[in-house]
Amino acid sequence: MITVRGAAVVALTALVTVACGAGWDEAANPVRSDAPLSAPVSSAPASSSTSVPSSAVPSSSAGPAGKAAVPAALKFSARTLDGQDFRGESLAGRPVVFWFWAPWCPKCRSEAPAVKAAAARYGDVAFVGVAGLDTEAAMKEFVQRTGTGGIVQLSDEKGAVWTKLGVSEQSTFVFMRPDGSTTKASGPLGQDTLDGHVRELLAR
Repeated sequence: MITVRGAAVVALTALVTVACGAGWDEAANPVRSDAPLSAPVSSAPASSSTSVPSSAVPSSSAGPAGKAAVPAALKFSARTLDGQDFRGESLAGRPVVFWFWAPWCPKCRSEAPAVKAAAARYGDVAFVGVAGLDTEAAMKEFVQRTGTGGIVQLSDEKGAVWTKLGVSEQSTFVFMRPDGSTTKASGPLGQDTLDGHVRELLAR
């Protein structure tokens, strides 16, 4: 259970509740699921996901010659679940898949194998998990149980990265192209659907 304090409360009060459980507006009293961690991988067809394209994210930093400009959405810093400092700008110029999840969310658990497989299959794409809506201890247990420790997993207890990328529910995927433009898709995403999004990301 998380208590969101100070400015984080004001910034996150507009976020909505989703079928999987609570959004950031209910972070102080999330609805948890007792579904087993071994829930099967979702095979939801592409039509069950909602993709919302957005325009390119403006960048205020062109960077040194030969280096990619840093989109505004990547101007954040965080900590990984293994205690390392992480800067969003390190992803500039690369295709990125952000996976926003909560430890107690059944659909997040069900799609974890698909995320793990896609990350292994598409080496040119950076996969970044962003965990929220629970304690760091619960986040670490989720990663251990789902075997998703091979990708970068950020601890976002206060929802700063969720807010930065305009995410209000779990599970959500944000597909970011090298130019900083993004497309969102609500989960759960099965393997075929997720692969389709990643292939589209690489085709641009």
